[in-house]
Amino acid sequence: MSRIAKQPITLAANVNLDIQGQNVKVKGPKGELTLELHPSVSIEQNDNELTMKPENDAATAMAGTMRALLANVVEGVTNGFAKKLQLVGVGYRVAMKGKDLDLNLGFSHPVVYPARDGISFECPSNTEIVVNGIDKQQVGQVAAEIRAIRPPEPYKGKGVKYADERLYRKEAKKA
Repeated sequence: MSRIAKQPITLAANVNLDIQGQNVKVKGPKGELTLELHPSVSIEQNDNELTMKPENDAATAMAGTMRALLANVVEGVTNGFAKKLQLVGVGYRVAMKGKDLDLNLGFSHPVVYPARDGISFECPSNTEIVVNGIDKQQVGQVAAEIRAIRPPEPYKGKGVKYADERLYRKEAKKA
């Protein structure tokens, strides 16, 4: 069996779990999320621990995947997720416009990125963005879409980059 699937998921005291067939509804202090399990995987609950059980040997990889997805759901409703982005470049800045982001990224016009349901933005400074939410996939998708507006270029490093991203710089052409 998958080593990931063998690890139990520990539930905090303030997390409620509702299992109805293959649908798992998790409710915590940050919100509520649902996950539909693959048909070849079942879930067992013992007190405050969850374990995944594959139906057959061919489903062990899927059991590990479902365990990781369920662990992300539990983590999201208890603590939430955040992605940090940085703007690098002269004149590149961000400001909040209501709940939306107003980005000045060197284009002839400002770019307004609308906030989605379940996603909130913070701007600690005018060159930093923090994307917050309870759904890990949605937080990562929104951060990737903001980065795609002006990805970092390899010569000067200008653009929107993740805070922990390492850029590999190219050397300029020599005459």
